[in-house]
Amino acid sequence: MKKSLLLISFTLCLGKEILRAQDSLQPAAVLQVMEKVADWQLLTWQQQGMRWPAWDWTNGACYTGFVALDKVAGDRKYSLAMRRIGDSIGWNTGPRRMLADDYCVGQLFAELYGLYKDERMIRPFRALADSIVTLPHNESLEWKNDIYLREWAWCDALFMGPPALACLTTATGDRKYLDMADKLWWKTTDYLYDPHEHLFTRDSRYFTQREANGKKMFWARGNGWVMAGLVRMLENMPSDDPRRTRYIGLFKEMAAKVASLQQPDGSWHTALLDPDSYPAKETSGTGFYCYALTYGLRKGYLKDPHYYLVAKKAWQSLVSAVHPDGMLGYVQPIGEKPGAVDYNSTEVYGVGALLLAGAEWMQFLLQQRPY
Repeated sequence: MKKSLLLISFTLCLGKEILRAQDSLQPAAVLQVMEKVADWQLLTWQQQGMRWPAWDWTNGACYTGFVALDKVAGDRKYSLAMRRIGDSIGWNTGPRRMLADDYCVGQLFAELYGLYKDERMIRPFRALADSIVTLPHNESLEWKNDIYLREWAWCDALFMGPPALACLTTATGDRKYLDMADKLWWKTTDYLYDPHEHLFTRDSRYFTQREANGKKMFWARGNGWVMAGLVRMLENMPSDDPRRTRYIGLFKEMAAKVASLQQPDGSWHTALLDPDSYPAKETSGTGFYCYALTYGLRKGYLKDPHYYLVAKKAWQSLVSAVHPDGMLGYVQPIGEKPGAVDYNSTEVYGVGALLLAGAEWMQFLLQQRPY
């Protein structure tokens, strides 16, 4: 009798857990998590100030998530907060004019221009972009002679630079920005993409680096930057642009590889091919993968139902890393290779990744695709 009661109790508890997991995937629940994290970030900026300059790439990546949240929340609160930030820096990018990190924030300016049609928002960035598209960009991408100041010589740059130019084409209708983004995207890809592993090396210094287990070193967030960059390029290319095919092909190759490397808890660790070397989950890479994979599901590029399970577990892993007050934990600090992370590690680009992922989840769920 006692065993029967225990079994019934266990079954009821399990049923509640299943319902709770299902509830967490409802659009309203996803939005609730997004707003909780976003509101924590806004309050932290208000009370403590920004840790990094407002134009910095760290914040620039975060802003992309706020714009995505604004679109799905139907609440101008978040875009207005971003507009105040733009006003505070005069809509200027960073001081190193040709460094992709310093004009990542151009994505915010171009997207807000799409909402508010205020020329002030894109005038300085457009002038910078006009100068970028006139340069020959014919240097080697080998990591020497401060090449990163002039070329997209590291894989993270594929989130910072190309989408900023592509977003400017969307905002202005001038295709020259997208054309240059496309040209330089493939220059960097041809140099850093490993066609056998279907992953990007961070930069040329890591071509011969190996993990403790002897496998090649591929950094989780670095490849997350690339996959998120792919999404943002596709979102800013005309639907009839023949160049889309090549991007979708790269997206599918990377998606298959990344999905195969997901850990049992739904996350990815900082070292993709040696997850045991840094055994904690990492939420910035996980957030960008969740964003990209869910986008692939929503657009029909990823048709295997397995990807739905991967993306679902990834979102649930992100949600489990949100502190009670809304802070997102397990975000690897600024870096360029695999490293340690813990529950209390947070950074603004991790927030951006979660918000981008959540916005895709909401749109995907509202499509009611059968999985």
